[in-house]
Amino acid sequence: MNPSSKIHIVGINQDGLAGLTGRARALVEAADLLVGDPYVLRLLPASDVPRLVVDSDLEKLAQRLTNATERRVVVLAAGDPLFYGVAHYLFDKLGKQRFEVSPHVSTMQLAFARVKESWEDALLTDFNFYDIRDVLDSIRRAEKVGIFTSEDLPPFKVAQVMLDAKLGYFTAYVCENLGAPNERVTHVELAELAEMVDWEFTPLSVMILIRKPGAPDQVNENLPRRLFGNPDEAFLQSTPKRGLLTPAEIRGLVLAELNLDSQSIVWDIGAGSGSVSVEAAQIATKGTVYPIEMDPEDHELIAANAERFHVTNLVPILGRAPDAWRALPEPDAIFIGGNGQGISSLVEAAVERLRPGGRLVATLGGVDNLAATHQVLHKLDPNVRLWMINLARGTYQLDRIRFESLNPTFVISAVKPR
Repeated sequence: MNPSSKIHIVGINQDGLAGLTGRARALVEAADLLVGDPYVLRLLPASDVPRLVVDSDLEKLAQRLTNATERRVVVLAAGDPLFYGVAHYLFDKLGKQRFEVSPHVSTMQLAFARVKESWEDALLTDFNFYDIRDVLDSIRRAEKVGIFTSEDLPPFKVAQVMLDAKLGYFTAYVCENLGAPNERVTHVELAELAEMVDWEFTPLSVMILIRKPGAPDQVNENLPRRLFGNPDEAFLQSTPKRGLLTPAEIRGLVLAELNLDSQSIVWDIGAGSGSVSVEAAQIATKGTVYPIEMDPEDHELIAANAERFHVTNLVPILGRAPDAWRALPEPDAIFIGGNGQGISSLVEAAVERLRPGGRLVATLGGVDNLAATHQVLHKLDPNVRLWMINLARGTYQLDRIRFESLNPTFVISAVKPR
C-alpha cells in the first residue's frame, strides 16, 4: 500500500449503513476492501466489494494492512473504534498518520443512555478478555458497572457468579441489539436473572449494574488474612461510602506509628467498623484493644469483624468519648480517627490518660482540624510527626489502567514524654 494512502476506520452499530453519517457511509460504499470481524461485516448489505474477515489475531490484521495493495481500505469496528477498540492497536503498529477515524456511538455509551445513567464514574469491564473472578472485588466497591458479556459468560451466568460472591445488592439491566429495530432492554433483579437460563440472550450483550441505595459493601470471604494492612473489602462496613473506613494503606502507617508490642493496651477512639482495632489486636496478642464507638450499628460491626478475624483480645465499648473511657485502663497507644469538629479537644483529653512513653496517632480529613490538633500535640512532643497522604489505587477499566483517588488524609503522631 502507498504509505500516503489513508486507511479509514469506521464505527458501525446494529442499524448498519442507516446509522452512519453521510461521510462515513460514502467511505464504506467507495471502499476497495472492507475489513472487519464477522459480526460487523454482517451489518452491511451484500456487494461485490472484497471483504477480509479478521479474528482476534490483530498482529495478522496489522500485517495484512501493511501489505495491502488496495487504494481505499475501510476497517469496520463496532461502535467507537477509539473506545478500547482496534484503533489503538493499529496506531501503535502502523502509526497514527496512516489512519482516519469515523467513530460511532459505542454500545456501552448507548446502554448507559438507555438506562438513563451517567457513565463517567462507572467501572467498565469486558468478559471477553477478563476473568470475572479477577474483577469481583472491584465490582464489590463500585456504584455503577458496565459489562460486555461474552458467549461463554452470558448475563444469567454473570448474575449467578455475583450472587455466589454475595454481590446481590445490584439491580441489573441487560441491553441487547442496541440501535437495531429489535433492540431490547431488560430491567431485572440478579436473583431473577440467574434463573433465566432458557432466555436467548444476544451474544455480546451489555449489562449495566446499579448499586441499590444504602447497600453496604460485602466482604470477600476468600481473601487471605494479613497481620495488618488487610484490604478494605475484608471488613464488614456499615455503608459503601468511601472514607468511613481507614483505608488499608493508611492503616499500615497508623499501626507502624503506634509501635505496638504483644502486651500493649490500645484505645481506638471513633472506631467505626473496627478495622484498626482488629489489626491492632492481631499485633498486641497478649494485650487488650478497646474500640470506642457511639454508633450502635458500628459497635455491632466491630464485634462481627473481631469474630471474622478470630481475635479475642478486643473489647468493644459503646459510648461517647471521653465519658466512655473513664473506666478503662490507661493505654500504651491511642488512635483517633474521624473528620468531625472538636478532635483537638478529644486529643487533649486522651493525652491525659496516655501512659508516659505512649503514642497517640490521629487521622484527620481537614486542615483546620490538623492545625488545632498539631497545636495540642506540639506542646506534648516537640518532634510531632505529620503526613499529608494522597492515594490513588489502580483499577482496570477494560484494557486500560485507571487510578481512583481516595480522600486526602492527614496523619499526626506524637509520643508522651516519660
